Amino acid sequence: MTESRFLQIHTLHSYTAALLNRDDTGQAKRLMYGGTNRTRISSQCLKRHWRKAEKDPCALQKLAGYVASFRSRELVTEKVIAPLRGHYEEDVVNALEPAFQKLVYGEKADKGKKSRQTLLLGQPELDWLAARAKEMANAASDAKSAEKAVTEFAKGKNFKAMSENTALPGGIIAALFGRMVTSDPAANIEAPVHVAHAFTVHATESEGDYFTAVDDLKRDEDDSGADTIQETELTCGLFYGYVVVDLPGLVSNCGRDKDLASRIVNNLIHLIAEISPGAKLGSTAPYGRAALMLIEAGDRQPRSLATAYRNAIPHNLTQARGALEKTLQAFDDSYATGEDRRHLCVGGALEGVQILALAPLAEWAAKKVLEAPDD
Repeated sequence: MTESRFLQIHTLHSYTAALLNRDDTGQAKRLMYGGTNRTRISSQCLKRHWRKAEKDPCALQKLAGYVASFRSRELVTEKVIAPLRGHYEEDVVNALEPAFQKLVYGEKADKGKKSRQTLLLGQPELDWLAARAKEMANAASDAKSAEKAVTEFAKGKNFKAMSENTALPGGIIAALFGRMVTSDPAANIEAPVHVAHAFTVHATESEGDYFTAVDDLKRDEDDSGADTIQETELTCGLFYGYVVVDLPGLVSNCGRDKDLASRIVNNLIHLIAEISPGAKLGSTAPYGRAALMLIEAGDRQPRSLATAYRNAIPHNLTQARGALEKTLQAFDDSYATGEDRRHLCVGGALEGVQILALAPLAEWAAKKVLEAPDD
């Protein structure tokens, strides 16, 4: 049986009258590709919705063995120092806080939270820091001794010290999507899940939506007209999405626990297919599921099938499926890399690729993790 090093996940999602991902002006994000302007969903937006889907039956948070992560500039303030307040002398706690801020966020961390990096730490790392802070608070006789204790403690210490007793120091989210720590590059975690920006296979379809809000308690003698007049943008689109999972990398980030990594992949497939990004949920209900999901397992360097849509095509699922199929065959003819494939398709099918419903498709992908080579 061939070992699978990579999973490649290709999707087509359709959304109507929605504003899925906004730029700094409040308009839909865009991308120029093949000379045609497309509507875009950023990879950051996609990943955030997958990791924040806490109520979904396949949420990452519901995995057996889940280890939490928190992303914030206030991790030390809220998770390390706040539990000490009210239990120790205030001057001792106040002396500990800036020293721990520097330990985690770097030398400029005590200049205010805006100077800190928005950092992702796992629960094991936060528990380790909180335990050290409590030990120092117990031992300190005054603020000066507390500050000295942290200074001595910090010498030679880095994130490695926090993580040496746990398999998932940064939690499941860091194990999937990685993290960058500017104050301590040794603490960086390489992301085994690579997510491309999704884009429409056709030209941008956009319309300005003029809307009003009327004061229900306005009296007849009051001025007439709407109380609020606003305009927003709405777009429609059939989006091509692409995700790669480096299986040995994921297994390594999970403490070499292939069973855990396999369960993560199973849930991730469900999330990619079913969880929709989207601003303005209350007024656009931008909920959609993948009309097509193709998963490839292989040991060669991945390659996107985005070139199927370099030349914009009509907003039509059948034509989009056909363009994907044609490009896939062209790569097979030229490279013959021999990926194993399964797919889901709502209406029609890709020729020569076994079709499955979502649950068995996710199970098939999860089994590929167990076959992955050691990194």
